[in-house]
Amino acid sequence: MPSVTHDDAAPPLADLMPWSAAPPRLGRGWPTAPDAASLKARWDAFMKAEGAEREALFGVTRSRTPRSAVTQLPGQESGTGRLARESGPCAEPVRVLGGPFDEQWLIPDHRLIDAARPELWRVADERQLFAIEQTAVPDSSGPVLLVASVLPLSAGRGGRVRPLYRRPGGREPNLAPGLLEHLGTRLGHSPDPVDVLAWTVAVARKGRSGLSVPLTADPGLWDHGVELGRRLLWLMRRDGERPKLPGGRRPYVRSPLPAVPVDVRYDRDEEALRIDEGRISPVPPEAWDFEVGGVRVLEQWFAVRTRPAEPGTLDAIRPATWPQAWTSELLEVVTVLALLAELMPQQAELTVRTPITAAELREAGVLPVPEAARRPASVLDHHEEGPEGQFALI
Repeated sequence: MPSVTHDDAAPPLADLMPWSAAPPRLGRGWPTAPDAASLKARWDAFMKAEGAEREALFGVTRSRTPRSAVTQLPGQESGTGRLARESGPCAEPVRVLGGPFDEQWLIPDHRLIDAARPELWRVADERQLFAIEQTAVPDSSGPVLLVASVLPLSAGRGGRVRPLYRRPGGREPNLAPGLLEHLGTRLGHSPDPVDVLAWTVAVARKGRSGLSVPLTADPGLWDHGVELGRRLLWLMRRDGERPKLPGGRRPYVRSPLPAVPVDVRYDRDEEALRIDEGRISPVPPEAWDFEVGGVRVLEQWFAVRTRPAEPGTLDAIRPATWPQAWTSELLEVVTVLALLAELMPQQAELTVRTPITAAELREAGVLPVPEAARRPASVLDHHEEGPEGQFALI
């Protein structure tokens, strides 16, 4: 990772992007799945159950039971009546980040979620970017900061979520007040919020007290870091044009994957991903070895789709055979990890010159940030439905 003279010279990420929240915590597994059809089938099975059977299927916690009265999730159209007497259709599933590089589907119904973090749902739109801190693990080379275009759920070693914008529509960047102006003065041009996030992803590192972000006043170095960071953002977000490896290095299905795969292993000699008798190659060893939080991404991605579920539970309602769409997603994850691994040496070589230190930001009045900047903005410009169809007062 980039280096500066003293560990405490670089400002903390918590000061540069001051508003953060814990990721949503479901409390039960069945409202999320790698495919949307399973979620609708689970909901239908849940609706057919009554009384004690419905309660058992639900998965009661201290935060949620089928009798809990909760508000509607911001921006969603799920019901607000108590689930014990619900009979309506399933809310349309939405895309979420279930784990590192693993986009899944979620039933966006507040009644199913122990800790939904409504403040994050209010700002989740097509302009938003979510930076997700990762717990650093000794001897692991994985990234300490991920970025997603969809709302991340609590999973693995993921930590605080820092939205790039405090309001919907890409308004009011979640940056220390005055930071953009100070960077503009020192660099000779004003960066936009995505530039700052791109730089942050390229250089963020784990320090003694959390993630820090070495800043620079060198315009050429800044442009280089932003260009590298934007490439990282594009690969992490997985939206827009699909990434591809050069011809000859693109992974393909060489032997058909089984209908019900059980095991995945890596053949380093052949650079092949073996899924039972199925085979995908070439798969670079860097893609197989890519870790986040000390866990191999590809192993975790595969386990989510194949681990056994307890019979009779809603989790057990899943595709009977491996969907073709999952194979396409797997090929894309392999591609993304391989391309990210190629960029890691560039990140390691990015040494910050002419640093903008935390002391300089304090002298300029950018730090400390006002406490209001650490709290969510008031973005309520419409009524949100409360329990039992009542309007929520916020």
